[in-house]
Amino acid sequence: MEELENLQSTAEQAVRACNSFAELQTVKTRFLGSKSDLVGYLKTLKDCNPTERVQRGKVLNAVKVALEAAITEKTKFLQSCERLKKLGNPIDPTLPSPYPSAKPLHPLTQVRKRIANIFKQLGYSVAEGAELETEWFCFDALNAPENHPSRSEQDTFFLPTKEVGTTSRKADEKYLLRTQTSTVQIRTLLKHKPPLKIISPGRVFRRDTDDATHRFNFHQVEGLCVDKNTSVADLKGTLDYFVRQFFGKDFKVRLRSSFFPFTEPSFEVDIFITNLGKFHNTWLEVLGCGMVHPNVFKNCGIDEDWQGFAFGFGIERLAMLLYGIEDVRRFYQNDERFLAQF
Repeated sequence: MEELENLQSTAEQAVRACNSFAELQTVKTRFLGSKSDLVGYLKTLKDCNPTERVQRGKVLNAVKVALEAAITEKTKFLQSCERLKKLGNPIDPTLPSPYPSAKPLHPLTQVRKRIANIFKQLGYSVAEGAELETEWFCFDALNAPENHPSRSEQDTFFLPTKEVGTTSRKADEKYLLRTQTSTVQIRTLLKHKPPLKIISPGRVFRRDTDDATHRFNFHQVEGLCVDKNTSVADLKGTLDYFVRQFFGKDFKVRLRSSFFPFTEPSFEVDIFITNLGKFHNTWLEVLGCGMVHPNVFKNCGIDEDWQGFAFGFGIERLAMLLYGIEDVRRFYQNDERFLAQF
């Protein structure tokens, strides 16, 4: 027994001292090979009486199992070391990066932040909402009639089931990918009492064919201001300030009569471009706006003492004008040569 204990202790120490698979294989051959002392002890069992053979066999087998387990564990450790060598030096992910600062933000993200900063100067806060919505929030609450073209499956991505985890206002309404971020305005009016001033940037979806000026998903910013005494003059002044801060002080703004279900009166907003990309000394439509329709306030439980204005525009549209880009698809192609310009 003393000899076996010494053998096991010596073998385990030798296994622990191994620093390579070659050394481990040598130790394995030395202590478990056909010419090893342990195998020699096993061969002597045939000369023992039955009782002694059982007792000695149990002890010898226990030593063999312990050595095999030690070798297996050491093998796993050496394999782990090999993998770590391939991965390189260990790093602490909590430390600052040793490399230069990250690349600039995507141009659309830069434009979105620029827009938000301008409106924050006017006291607006940023509100966001889910991209998955219901018909009520996307159409009914915004005064869109049942036969409005935007509610057809040719224009909107409807979902086949209602079990999508959002609040429903009607038992038979459909669920959809929002076509505008005005849904955030509705949810804000339902949750917060006026006065309020918000912008709601985010991604929207429409059934458009991708081309130089259209995408099936793009980004919008909708704005809403509600107070006791808001007017078209306040709307015009807000948009004048935004356009001049965004494009430059030389830009002029004009409003043209238009129609949107959720505003009355409604306007298209044009800017006069003296020299921007391919545009020279011309008026160009950039966004839509108007005074919030009374039905929208009624749907949100806002009484007649309040009035407000709303506006909305596409981030890609403004980014294309700002940077002189003629194809919206370039923003989504992940071409580093293109993105490096911003």
